[in-house]
Amino acid sequence: MGRTDADRRRWTLIAVCVTTFMLLLDITIVNVALPQIQRHLDAGLTGLQWVVDAYALALAALILTAGALADRYGRRLVFGFGVVVFTISSLVCGLAWNIAALDIARGVQGIGGAALFATALALIGHEYRGREFFSAIAVWGATIGAAVASGPLVGGLLTDGLGWRWVFFVNVPVGCFALFVAVRRMSESRDEAAVRTDVAGLATFSSALFLIVFGLLRGNAEGWSSPLIVSTLAGGIALLGAFVAVELRQSRPMLDMSLFRRRAFVGVSLATFALGAGMFAMFPYLSIYLQDVLGLSPLGAGVRLLPLTFFVFAVPLATRNLVQRIPAWIFAGIGLLLVTAALLLMYGVTASSSWTTLLAGFVVGGIGIGLANPTLAAAALRVVDPERAGMASGFNNACRLSGVGIGVAGLGAVLEHQVPRSLASTHRSALAQAVSSSGEQVARAHSSLAHTAGVAFASGLNAALLTGCVTVFVGAVAAIALMRVRPAVAGEQAPAAEHA
Repeated sequence: MGRTDADRRRWTLIAVCVTTFMLLLDITIVNVALPQIQRHLDAGLTGLQWVVDAYALALAALILTAGALADRYGRRLVFGFGVVVFTISSLVCGLAWNIAALDIARGVQGIGGAALFATALALIGHEYRGREFFSAIAVWGATIGAAVASGPLVGGLLTDGLGWRWVFFVNVPVGCFALFVAVRRMSESRDEAAVRTDVAGLATFSSALFLIVFGLLRGNAEGWSSPLIVSTLAGGIALLGAFVAVELRQSRPMLDMSLFRRRAFVGVSLATFALGAGMFAMFPYLSIYLQDVLGLSPLGAGVRLLPLTFFVFAVPLATRNLVQRIPAWIFAGIGLLLVTAALLLMYGVTASSSWTTLLAGFVVGGIGIGLANPTLAAAALRVVDPERAGMASGFNNACRLSGVGIGVAGLGAVLEHQVPRSLASTHRSALAQAVSSSGEQVARAHSSLAHTAGVAFASGLNAALLTGCVTVFVGAVAAIALMRVRPAVAGEQAPAAEHA
């Protein structure tokens, strides 16, 4: 029986890590394939933007909802549903005959991704306890960082070698494997006290997050003062208020509002959000800089990111035995402070810099992410009862993904604000937005503008690096100040002192 339990735990962790890697990779990997998609499907700018936005929007808006449903109906069931939806929609993405079909399939893919990501931590928390719990979380945390950082490399390999459709086709065999494991190897778990579905909470929260994320994703393109964006953000905030009012009246809410009275819960949430908004959201702009300013291929850009990827993956595995003996706030705080330092080390790039200017920042950033990411994931599970693990997993990952979404929009706005200042006045109106999204590439048809465009993008990138640095530093302060509680026994829930 012991051997059977060990096998079940191992297979569960493998399936969770493989699917987490797959769905997070799809956030960054598609960016590399966009030029090919645009050519092959004759796509306009709006349709191309929705290839990225439809997936991110559905994923962020539904992740907490999926976590609450997993607690109610079963985590393995919701995980299996996510695998099926994600795999089928990935196949449709690869077969897409026009840009509209691809955009719709990407939205459905995000629904499946939300179900997978929401149940990941809960499934690990159900299977592992004690020393093994921290080892499992270390592996899962390493997977997250490696997926985000290796997107350009994997995207470059697939796009250059096989074509853009294989960016999606590669998910199909992975999904089939994960479904087999879910059916044959995983055990079911749920919150036995959840006897009814919080329909009002599900509806208000999903709608609120949809509107807010939509507004943030489309703000740069539509204009932050446009009626569409202002009304969308205002509606999302109003619905978020309605969600809080609804939850306070529920005997078994999908998100327990009393958690926000726990300093540790607030600290973990803020630190997770800050890491996503300040560091993970920087990767698209670093990729643009490497490719379109320094002139590297997608594969070449991915290779340059390998030092960061290596440490993101290796550090959690090397420190997994220390995590259970050292208070979470120390590892999280040190990790976030290292990420802050990494962004400062990258500051000062120019249009003529070598990629090695970023190398020290990549190494320090990889170590920092490797320390902070799994620590925050473990802490998220330890501040709630095991029965509410789906809720905790969903909310923590909602913080992570909304941080990335808000960070991409916010850092993009900073970059777009800075770029016009670096462009000659005669070129500002025509080039500013284009340079912000594609670096020097937009000026290649006019060689006299290429250097100007590169200088302008580098200036905007430096402003974004400073903004990301401040964001992550705020997360570090939150982790150190709010997560300082009495250490719990490895794998146990947080002590009552965390209510303080």
